[in-house]
Amino acid sequence: MKRFTKLISILAGAAIVLTLACGEVASEPAPDPPTAVPVATTAPPAGNNGGAAATSGQTLAVNNGCLACHSIDGSPSVGPSWKGLYGHKVPLSDGSTAIADDPYIRESITDPNAKVVEGFPPSVMPANFGSTLSDSDIEAITAYIKELE
Repeated sequence: MKRFTKLISILAGAAIVLTLACGEVASEPAPDPPTAVPVATTAPPAGNNGGAAATSGQTLAVNNGCLACHSIDGSPSVGPSWKGLYGHKVPLSDGSTAIADDPYIRESITDPNAKVVEGFPPSVMPANFGSTLSDSDIEAITAYIKELE
């Protein structure tokens, strides 16, 4: 308990120093830092192939939290990486494969348990994106995925 009190005192002092350095007076104590893993708030710029649609898809991916579970650099994550996905064979949990084309990506967004990627558990991706994203939103996200070669 003594350590906790000392830590709070140190943090409060740091908050005051930072507040004074910024020229503002704090009206409330700073909120506790998040304990969850930070979600990506930016993504690499969309290239030239998809144009405005890919740029819009990039924005949608960031704003809808897609990048919290899907990496764009090939690194492992909660869901399959989007890097190099488009146009390639995807091994599925039932032993079959699918080609990651426009219809596959649409189905993966609107009915994520229809074709579960091997090595990933079912029912992790929310099933509501089919009702919260418009057709043009899904097309834009697909255009962005195409860019991530």
